[in-house]
Amino acid sequence: MKKLLKVALVAVGMLLFAGNFAQAQSKIGYINTNALMDQLPEMKTLRVQMEAYQKTFSDQLATMNTEYQSKGQKYEAGQATMTDATRTAAQTELQDLQQRIQTYHDQAQKSIEAKSNELLKPLTDKVRAAITAVAAEKGYAYVLDSSSTELIVAPPGDDLLIPVKAKLGLQ
Repeated sequence: MKKLLKVALVAVGMLLFAGNFAQAQSKIGYINTNALMDQLPEMKTLRVQMEAYQKTFSDQLATMNTEYQSKGQKYEAGQATMTDATRTAAQTELQDLQQRIQTYHDQAQKSIEAKSNELLKPLTDKVRAAITAVAAEKGYAYVLDSSSTELIVAPPGDDLLIPVKAKLGLQ
């Protein structure tokens, strides 16, 4: 009876160990989302839209910089003949203009980033859905983005780029 109890305990222990070992064998895959996004046909349209959007800001900044340089040259040329009050007013005007340029530049960067995020969201959602579907089909518990994570060793069989491209209808 004691032998049977010992054998049963050993068997239960082996089953628990084997169950934990099987759970530890989760499949991990990886994909380069930047490479995938670059291959989407919608990215070309998105880039054109973003370039046009950025151009509106860069044109305005160029105009402001031209005005700043013009006023700076005018100040440099007439500085020797200016009264202290005129010189101080001109310096203040130049500093204010420089501050407006910097503020406009910062606001433009924020607007460009927000517009980019707005335009990219549908594409990233589409890619994420395809990755999730392929991972579920192939039994992957985890999928890493190799464009933002440095993978030292990665077997080619676990690269999900090809099946996800197929899922998205890309060549």
